[in-house]
Amino acid sequence: MIAIVDYNMGNLASVQNAFAKLGEETVVESDPQKFKDYDKLILPGVGAFGDAMEHLRERNMIEALKEYAKSGKYMLGICLGMQLLFESSEEFGNHEGLGLIKGSVTAFDTTKFSEPLKVPHMGWNRMFTENHPLFENLDEEHYLYFVHTYHVNCANKEDIVGRTEYGYEFTSAVAHENVMGIQPHPEKSHENGLKILENFIKL
Repeated sequence: MIAIVDYNMGNLASVQNAFAKLGEETVVESDPQKFKDYDKLILPGVGAFGDAMEHLRERNMIEALKEYAKSGKYMLGICLGMQLLFESSEEFGNHEGLGLIKGSVTAFDTTKFSEPLKVPHMGWNRMFTENHPLFENLDEEHYLYFVHTYHVNCANKEDIVGRTEYGYEFTSAVAHENVMGIQPHPEKSHENGLKILENFIKL
């Protein structure tokens, strides 16, 4: 059984509906004591990093998520959920993250172009992927749907499994052992997005 973490910062219904299209029943879970009962966890997220961490803290979910990661069971962070996996973020100040993957979250550098880079990075863009089970059987173009103003700086190159170009190359997917994250929204990415979720189910 897959649980979608409810900490009042994610588009839970859209993620749950995407899994339903694949015939996979999921549970929207707000009780951190029950996380350990599930085979896999989805950490979604929409909004600001600092607010998200505060919501997790208020709900006593931070330690529960860290313990789940230590258990070896698979966890997938989506969009902001992926960014929360990292050690820190500079979004509206300096904020500590979950620290499950080494690195930080930073804003797009919009200043080094003749025409300023438009943020947020929003719409369809291509992900160049490494050989990882999450990306099996995607179409050749690998286009996915993005909406974000900040991106991750991954400290360890071996944790990077997806890259995307927007003004410059940034990390758009990560995997460290059983903990994974993707910057685009699979629930909004049509067949490619559903294929990523299907691959996650099969792990």
